[in-house]
Amino acid sequence: MARIRKFVSYRRIERPYTRISKYKEKSFVRANPNIKVVAFETGTPQKKFKYTLKLISKDDLQIRDNALESAKQTSNRLLEKSIGTSAYHLKIKPYPHHILRENPIAAGAGADRFSTGMQKSFGKPIGAAAQVRRGQTVFQVSVNKANLELAKTALTRASKKLPCSYTIQMTENK
Repeated sequence: MARIRKFVSYRRIERPYTRISKYKEKSFVRANPNIKVVAFETGTPQKKFKYTLKLISKDDLQIRDNALESAKQTSNRLLEKSIGTSAYHLKIKPYPHHILRENPIAAGAGADRFSTGMQKSFGKPIGAAAQVRRGQTVFQVSVNKANLELAKTALTRASKKLPCSYTIQMTENK
């Protein structure tokens, strides 16, 4: 299988494009690729925790689903090994609805025989991304006071796996 394209080509937020055609069967994106995020919530969701930390985006951008899963695994592993699953609740807030498409352009000898160029450039679905706006929460961790520093470290590790830069905001639950 080919490597995935660098995300710099998909980072900018664009309007989700739906093809409008006089032929009904060509008026939508046919295939929905599988979303790579396994679970959007980990830990113990029912328990009430004293503090909530949020990872907040500083820019408008798209985050690919494999980046969200990678960031979740990194922070979840740290929290699970250190304090156990009953002492925190980690949640991914945005859902990767936006379908990313790619119009493969062949290069090299004989490429003109099977490449359409920009003639039919709608592209095939290759993945999914979540559209995140400035000030929107990407990750949310709820913990008690004893595990606050560990939760900050977990969110910092998650931010390293995601494009753009983020701030960590802490709120006290009443």
